[in-house]
Amino acid sequence: MTKSALQIARAAYQPKVPAALKGAVKAVEGESTRSVADRNEIKNLFPNTYGMPVITFEPSDGKVSLPAIRVGVILSGGQAPGGHNVIAGLFDGLKAVNPDSRLYGFILGPGGLLKHNYRELTSDIIDEYRNTGGFDIIGSDRTKLESEENFKTGLDILKKLDITALVIIGGDDSNTNACVLAEYYKASGAGVQVIGCPKTIDGDLKNEQIETSFGFDTACKVYSEMIGNIQRDCNSARRYWHFIKLMGRSASHIALECALQTHPNICIVSEEVQANDVSLNGIVDGIATVIARRAADGNNFGTILIPEGLIEFIPAMKRLIDELNDILASGDEALFKDKKEEEEQRGYIIGKLSRENADLFVSLPHGVARQLTLDRDSHGNVQVSLIETEKLLAELVGRRLAEWRASGRYTGKFATQVHFFGYEGRCAAPTNYDADYCYSLGYTASCLIHAGKTGYMASVRNTTAPADRWIAGGIPITMMMNMEKRNGKIKPVIQKALVKLDGAPFLTFAAGRDLWAATEEYVYPGPIQYFGPTEVCDEPTLTLKLEHQKQTCTCSPES
Repeated sequence: MTKSALQIARAAYQPKVPAALKGAVKAVEGESTRSVADRNEIKNLFPNTYGMPVITFEPSDGKVSLPAIRVGVILSGGQAPGGHNVIAGLFDGLKAVNPDSRLYGFILGPGGLLKHNYRELTSDIIDEYRNTGGFDIIGSDRTKLESEENFKTGLDILKKLDITALVIIGGDDSNTNACVLAEYYKASGAGVQVIGCPKTIDGDLKNEQIETSFGFDTACKVYSEMIGNIQRDCNSARRYWHFIKLMGRSASHIALECALQTHPNICIVSEEVQANDVSLNGIVDGIATVIARRAADGNNFGTILIPEGLIEFIPAMKRLIDELNDILASGDEALFKDKKEEEEQRGYIIGKLSRENADLFVSLPHGVARQLTLDRDSHGNVQVSLIETEKLLAELVGRRLAEWRASGRYTGKFATQVHFFGYEGRCAAPTNYDADYCYSLGYTASCLIHAGKTGYMASVRNTTAPADRWIAGGIPITMMMNMEKRNGKIKPVIQKALVKLDGAPFLTFAAGRDLWAATEEYVYPGPIQYFGPTEVCDEPTLTLKLEHQKQTCTCSPES
């Protein structure tokens, strides 16, 4: 395989790790824990893995010598930069304790476990993927492990291979699967530990113990480079409004971080829209107002950042989508699909909706209304990435400005370019931060296995400090869980972390956005750097620094 110069150089990079992981470790237990909500329900569902203590690893004086073990690893869900380093850290951690331990990767995600499709991951294979992006070492999918039949099918191959621990690398739903699996194996005496690792570029899997999900740092820096490039072009041509949709289905962390990095003219934060009960018309009016004010100053150009999941945060739209989800999760879905013509399907849906939601559905552009009725994801939810929110807003803002032009309120020129930055960031080569963080997560997972733990998620904290001061440990997955409605049923799931409107990242953004709207205070971050000063190569996201109240860069942005 032909390699680029960067690939060759990155293969030699040795990730930095917490001081506690540089030799033998001991597990120190903290106080017992409880779930973030619905404590009785969660405790009843997970009687064998509920209430376990938080684990912190500290250096040990004695050398650890344990029997060789066999461990399985699964990449689950969408890709995120750094996944290969989690596996590399896990591999190295296992081998450090006993060189005869072996690691098996299940091919194409949880589905590989059910299909008994696997490969042994040897040092030759691992070394080819260190510090690289993507999940291609074993692939991934979104198969859910929910039924007892699934659990037994997976256990068959684990027993055949003599695997006694399974590491699931994924987001909130994948780690919910890990928690359910850990409880089942513990209750049935299967003798298999289950450990999770926090992955998602969306940044919505975090709490006091999980500071950030891996991949968020890299993805935001990739998107911010592209936004900065567009803003440079925008400020050069001075003729287009760029509507840029960014990944982030359930939270606006990516949009907010990219706004902090690039200072766009407008950034919509879904959580603020929801909190203030802003309607779709309200969003359109807000955007049009900024455009009109800039046009009055002779500036018919700018950038607008839009979170992928915005539609679901508009309260009226959320009520419509919830009812559509219920309709299409029931037996009505088959009847809906029996309608072959689009207009026939449209009429069927309108007839099933409540009056308020039917009126809203009818008011939407036909293309958007159609997208709202497309096949649901594996959780029964609308696939918001298929809804072209950036085009919807560009069209509706154009209509509003035309109305204002007719009344003399607007006299500018309005031309648009629309973008969706999604897959471009999911498989990028990890930043130094993600390379280090992910390797440490994988190594920590091996320590949790050696400590005999199950139902835990690997945790690496204090990551705004130099890596040798990072704190490695584990957090019980049940601690993060609550009950939510999925596919029309109430189920235990890991609670998503939304943008906090009283948090430092949002307040910093809110303090600057009026100036950014009126001027060209654009920042151009440029590409990810791997070699050079620490402040260029190793800095975490502004979100993480602000959450920990670390001093941020005070350099003046180019304009």
